[in-house]
Amino acid sequence: MNEPMIASAGMEEQAALAQERELAAGAAGKRKRRDWGPLWTLSPVFFWMICFVAAPLAIIVLVSFFTRGLYGGIDYLFTLENYVRMFNPLYFKILGSSLSVSFFTTLFCLLLGYPFAYFVARAPQKIRSILLMLIIIPFWSNSLVRTYAWIVLLRTEGIINTVLIQLGLITEPLKLLYNETGVLIGMVYTLFPFMVLPLYTSIEKLNPSLLEAASDLGAVAWKRFVRITLPLTMPGIVAGSILVFIPTLGYFFIPDLMGGSKTMLISNLIKNQFLTARDWPFGSALSILLILLTLVLIGFYMRLARSQSDMEVFGA
Repeated sequence: MNEPMIASAGMEEQAALAQERELAAGAAGKRKRRDWGPLWTLSPVFFWMICFVAAPLAIIVLVSFFTRGLYGGIDYLFTLENYVRMFNPLYFKILGSSLSVSFFTTLFCLLLGYPFAYFVARAPQKIRSILLMLIIIPFWSNSLVRTYAWIVLLRTEGIINTVLIQLGLITEPLKLLYNETGVLIGMVYTLFPFMVLPLYTSIEKLNPSLLEAASDLGAVAWKRFVRITLPLTMPGIVAGSILVFIPTLGYFFIPDLMGGSKTMLISNLIKNQFLTARDWPFGSALSILLILLTLVLIGFYMRLARSQSDMEVFGA
């Protein structure tokens, strides 16, 4: 009697183990089938990035090592001459002018944008929505059209000079156009929203209790700003500065329209190499230089954001 019972018990145990294996295999199969979901979801993004970002960038890198043809084409002969040419003092001067314009554009956007972003972040909810809408409205129109509007305002016979002369504030028109002043005005106006929005996000997240605690401990307004507000909103400052500095290096239509032939920035130089001089290899090398500058700035921002996160964890 015991042997048949033992045998049947063993068979039942084996059947149970086999059933568990089948269930485990089925669950694993379901997990594998479920794992395909994120891949199919992200596949359009991968396709877009590969076709329209990675592939054009790879082409630019390859072309930068080739030689310009006799009549403007590309001779597929490997050379480093395109990168050596960038050490010419003329191109160094253009790069220096470009960095100078980008720096002052970023500085003016920060000086004008920080108080405005602080006011918006501390405004009542109804007024805040209206102010944010006013910041976003310029994106609804083409930036080229807005640049032509500034030309109408800033030219010698424009509205600004006409009003100032009629008010007796000036005796002769101000030279606000076709120089670096006009370029700065156009850049600041175009990129001002890119500075305000990150600043607004950082200031809005600022905990008011920290300022109240500092005030209770006797800190005056400027100390509260320097010791608390400014450090905690630094990620927004850096993010806004990068969003302004990098596009300033790449915008070529504003220096063309508002700077005239007197202002040559690296963006204009790249455009001229591709469209006028038909020197695509050298234009590609200059583009790689801008990409490297962008990567350096992004790396600086990521390092600052990481250190800021570590400070918040340590403070917590």
